[in-house]
Amino acid sequence: MFDRLEDLLHRMDEIMNELSEPDVTNNQQRFRALMKEQSDLTPLVEAYREYKKCKQDIEDSLQLLEEESDEDMREMLKEELSGARKRVEELEKTLKILLLPKDPNDDKNVVVEIRGGAGGDEAALFAAELYRMYVHYAESRRWKVELVNVEETGIGGMKEVEFMVSGQGAYSVLKYESGVHRVQRVPETESGGRIHTSTATVAVMPEAEEVDVQIDEKDIRIDVMRASGNGGQCVNTTDSAVRLTHYPTGIVVYSQTEKSQLQNKAKAFALLRAKLYDIECQKAHDAEADARRSQIGTGDRSEKIRTYNFPQGRVTDHRINLTLYKIDKIMDGDIQEIIDACIAADQSAKLAKMNE
Repeated sequence: MFDRLEDLLHRMDEIMNELSEPDVTNNQQRFRALMKEQSDLTPLVEAYREYKKCKQDIEDSLQLLEEESDEDMREMLKEELSGARKRVEELEKTLKILLLPKDPNDDKNVVVEIRGGAGGDEAALFAAELYRMYVHYAESRRWKVELVNVEETGIGGMKEVEFMVSGQGAYSVLKYESGVHRVQRVPETESGGRIHTSTATVAVMPEAEEVDVQIDEKDIRIDVMRASGNGGQCVNTTDSAVRLTHYPTGIVVYSQTEKSQLQNKAKAFALLRAKLYDIECQKAHDAEADARRSQIGTGDRSEKIRTYNFPQGRVTDHRINLTLYKIDKIMDGDIQEIIDACIAADQSAKLAKMNE
């Protein structure tokens, strides 16, 4: 581990020297690549430099303890030694986590798809609440949310909704939301006061660039039509909605949220690329079954990951056995505690696998 850290320290010096060269600053592509590499290495390099300093502090304190006879000074040195040793242990764990292989999609924006599952109208209402939860969470992170397509019900629910979230590290955080979300509550339409259980499925897909997925024009059928539903004054009167059919996979995507046909077409293609890229990612996951099992709910869409129990005011994430009694805050977008716990559990599982 430490040989690799020394190599990365050396690499950081090389990057800094290269960034100071005029030829590099004139080559924007190379400059951006180096800046990205520097940004990725910075947390690791800073932690390793602090680790080396703490190790040196330990050596210095031990040396001074051998030479020092004053008891007050010896006590102070022992306290410093204890603090440095504790910090070294913390930094070793941090460095191991930072050295874990990084998901190549972690820095990407995401496409999120929410579909109402079992439960009819109640499932659609729950899907709409999950959509609002993610929008509020994204806003709290100052991420941009763009609606791509929505199929609404007459009572404020959503049979399905697809939207894009753009922001630094969006996939690294939201990927833990993929799976089946279950709600338990008394529906407004239930006159007998019985608790019903409904579900919604969330799929979080990394946004794919054109270089990630090549789409052959002859494999696509493009249909344009008038948008349906609440889309604004002009949307329903022009052929602005776009539907793409991908023949090889049978995937059909639809975008109608923009007034411009060109904008809807761009969104539809972005959604299709994400879905095709997601299929390739799923194949890669399946090929690495052991690695997939070591992860915390970032693969299997049929996995029941979380229950929202309204009568008890609790939310339980079944993957990590975490229960929080603040359902109102969570439904309003306060999901960071759950995500942090998922990330920590995922890292622990990977560390354990690495130490086998």
